[in-house]
Amino acid sequence: MMTMSEVRDEIIRLKKEHGVCIAAHSYQAREIIEVADFSGDSYQLSVLAGKAPQGTVVLCGVRFMAETVKILSPQKRVLLANPSAGCPMAEQIDKSLLLAVKEANPNHTVVAYINTTAELKTICDVCVTSSSAVKIVNKLPDKDILFVPDSNLGAWVAKSAPGKNIKLLQGGCPIHANVGVRAVQNARAAHPGAKLLVHPECIPEVAALADFVGSTSAIMEYAEGSGHGEFIIGTEISIVENLQYRCPAKRFYPLSMMMLCPNMKITTLVDVLNCVKGEGGEEIVLSGDTISAARVCIDRMIELGG
Repeated sequence: MMTMSEVRDEIIRLKKEHGVCIAAHSYQAREIIEVADFSGDSYQLSVLAGKAPQGTVVLCGVRFMAETVKILSPQKRVLLANPSAGCPMAEQIDKSLLLAVKEANPNHTVVAYINTTAELKTICDVCVTSSSAVKIVNKLPDKDILFVPDSNLGAWVAKSAPGKNIKLLQGGCPIHANVGVRAVQNARAAHPGAKLLVHPECIPEVAALADFVGSTSAIMEYAEGSGHGEFIIGTEISIVENLQYRCPAKRFYPLSMMMLCPNMKITTLVDVLNCVKGEGGEEIVLSGDTISAARVCIDRMIELGG
């Protein structure tokens, strides 16, 4: 039997000994973030992993994130800490469905949220993150846009890009989409002095009531930089905990206790330990053709969004 402290110390020792970099998404449990080399949004992790000197990356998050790391750093060995960690949103639209939609809308530029599989990215024109989506869509020369898969993020982008004709498919994050206006009313009543910060994956009716709408990183930056002392957080509940550690003098409340992602919570500290021991995780293997084709829409994102 090992204590959490002993597991943590062993991870830190072994990752240095074996040349392993640990990348943790912001929605991971606090104990995982504290043994990671860095944490952040999905695209941010893939960029930082590419710059890391280690040849092996352990991704603590979900599958599409590990795939993105592999696409941007094909020379590295990339391990998904828990092979069962998927993303319902990324799995909602497969390649055959998107090909059919593209055929029905031949003049539309396909904009893919980064929360998509590597396979789907191979047939998309440009990739976006929640923080870069508005900027990139507005910079596209094309007026007709097919935005996949998150219709809530797409609706938020459409509101900020009135010159575009944006077609949406009915996809999205079930964790964010299941929280409605009633949750906002309840949270406001319980914490009348708090500012409401929400992710654009929330439904438009919730986003319209927020004091700030932005990506996970943007929400955290807003809360840290604000002179305000209380915040209702409308994204995955781990952000409440992480912000409490970052800003102990401030108060943070979840918009809803239902904003808990089981796929993000499935990864444990022992999973990470097994990875750095060389006994766990799943290596992400993508063909050269898939990497090359998926890289096209990511490179276009970098070109337009920086």
